[in-house]
Amino acid sequence: MNNNHYPHPIIAREGWPFLTIAVVVALLATFYCGIWSLPLWIIALFVLQFFRDPPRVIPQQANAVLSPADGRIVVVARAHDPYTDREALKISVFMNVFNVHSNRAPVDGKIETVQYFPGKFVNADLDKASLENERNALAITTTDGHSVTCVQVAGLIARRILCYVKAGDTLARGQRYGFIRFGSRVDVYLPLSATPKVTVGEKVSATETILAEL
Repeated sequence: MNNNHYPHPIIAREGWPFLTIAVVVALLATFYCGIWSLPLWIIALFVLQFFRDPPRVIPQQANAVLSPADGRIVVVARAHDPYTDREALKISVFMNVFNVHSNRAPVDGKIETVQYFPGKFVNADLDKASLENERNALAITTTDGHSVTCVQVAGLIARRILCYVKAGDTLARGQRYGFIRFGSRVDVYLPLSATPKVTVGEKVSATETILAEL
C-alpha cells in the first residue's frame, strides 16, 4: 500500500527554498567562473539528497509499530517515558545528514498531547540528547488503546523541528507529520509488553521497517 497522505513526492517541500538558492548560486558561479563553480554544484547536490523524501510502502500488519524515521537504531531498552509518566520500552533512531529527514507516524491513532521543549543541541547520537535537546513529543493512543509516544529530537546541527499536527488529530501509520533539518533522532516509547523487532546498530527505513509489535 502506498502512503495516501504523501503530499509532495521526491523532494520535501521544506527543501525547495534551500535547493532553489543553491542551484541559482551554482548557475551564476558557472556563468562567471566556469569550472571553479564545481564546489557549489556539489553543495547543491548535497542539499538535493538531504531533502529527498520518497514515498514508502506501508506494512499492513495490525499490531506493527513502524519506524518514524530513516537511520540507525541506537537504543532498545526499558526507560521512563517522561511525557506520559510511565515505564516503557524505548527505541531510538539516529538520523545522520545523509538520511531522509521527514518523520512519519508509527501507528494508527489519536494524538492526545503535543509537547514542545526548547533545549540544547548536543550530538543526537548520545542518549542524553533525549532529555536535554530541543524536542517535540506526540502522545498517541492507538486504535487498540495502546499508548505510544513519538519524540522528535534536534541534533548537533539541527536547528529547527517542524511538526504539522496537533492534539486531537488522527494519524494514519506512515503519514508524514513533521521534518527535522539536518542530523537528529526520534525516540519511540512503547508499552513494556511490546516485542522489539530491531536491534542496536541496525539500519531502518521510515514506514517500511517494523520496530516492534504491540
